Amino acid sequence: MTLFGRSAREPASEGSPISGTIRVDRRTKNLTKRLAPGDIAVIDHQDIDQVSAQALVACRPVAVVNAAASISGAYPNLGPQILLEAGVPLLDRAGAEALTALADGQPGQVRGAEVWVGETLVAQGRLLDAEAVQEATELARHQVGAQIEAFARNTMEYVRVEQGLLLDGIEIPVLRTRIQGRYALVVVRGYHYKEDLQALRLFIREADPVLIGVDGGADALLELGHRPDLIVGDMDSVSDAALTSGAEVVVHAYGDGQAPGLDRVRGLGMVDPVVLPATGTSEDVALLLADGAGACLIVAVGSHATLVEFLDKGRKGMASTFLTRLRVGSKLVDAKGVSLLYRSPISTFSLVGLVLAGLVALLTAVAATPGGRALMGVVAVRLTDLWALLGGLVG
Repeated sequence: MTLFGRSAREPASEGSPISGTIRVDRRTKNLTKRLAPGDIAVIDHQDIDQVSAQALVACRPVAVVNAAASISGAYPNLGPQILLEAGVPLLDRAGAEALTALADGQPGQVRGAEVWVGETLVAQGRLLDAEAVQEATELARHQVGAQIEAFARNTMEYVRVEQGLLLDGIEIPVLRTRIQGRYALVVVRGYHYKEDLQALRLFIREADPVLIGVDGGADALLELGHRPDLIVGDMDSVSDAALTSGAEVVVHAYGDGQAPGLDRVRGLGMVDPVVLPATGTSEDVALLLADGAGACLIVAVGSHATLVEFLDKGRKGMASTFLTRLRVGSKLVDAKGVSLLYRSPISTFSLVGLVLAGLVALLTAVAATPGGRALMGVVAVRLTDLWALLGGLVG
């Protein structure tokens, strides 16, 4: 097996062994829920995307072991570079045996390009470095054209099959949350969602939009002190705390009516949650729901806005997101644009300086009059007495 034109079974490089508790999950999104600082993450993630890499980095593992190719060359994905820049060693193409031979919770070591449990060599791959990632990224850039063509073909097929979505939208259920005539803020735990939410604090306070969390996006709102009004999704990445926060829950079901997340919601005591069958992703459903329920403006946080982001996500389902944006495009704006409109033109430092300058001017004006000088003299005496009293108490 080769990687980037070099042997993937090269001897382990010299260096100190990296020890930690092994955490195994085929789905990176699931693993990051229980990955703790100091753990060794074992995943099966071909072409690690930007969002997944950032989620891994936030958990602060000591190493990441990937059973698949972290960058296959299909397109220039950003995940491996993010991990390496954060100082997280990335052991690549360790093979499917790494997922079965390594048990969750057992202590292990990464020694160069090898994974050991005790004195047993369990898996071996290729320890990626910045040079290898850069080489693979340059090669992948030549494949972008083919990926764009495939994306376009898939999108046209989706339009042919689901043209009703573009023309009519989705059937809107009865909601207790009022959306008609209001702004809606749709939060996806995606690209730069934390920075965007921080920048929108003034907008949220002044505009009072309907806060819609898409699965884990509901937790993102809670982290910043905002309770979501609506939670939309298949409930695979949202916490119990968010689901029981008082928000109205809309379970995204497949087109045939099956809703895998319904049992979990009912298990938390919600007797009659809203079930919304629709094709596409939960992000699409949230945007279409806000549009169909009468939102006059939809602000998207962490969603997929560019072709690069579509490709970085690396899934055919992104065709539905492209179509959804055509449907709601007249109302949809990106969070970064809104934050610029609601950004205060005067910084806090400038305001403090302005207040101090005003005080100096006031004191100067008062000191210019006889009465003002007398008043300031009395104030000075009182301050001297107060300082002497405090000195006596301390002594």
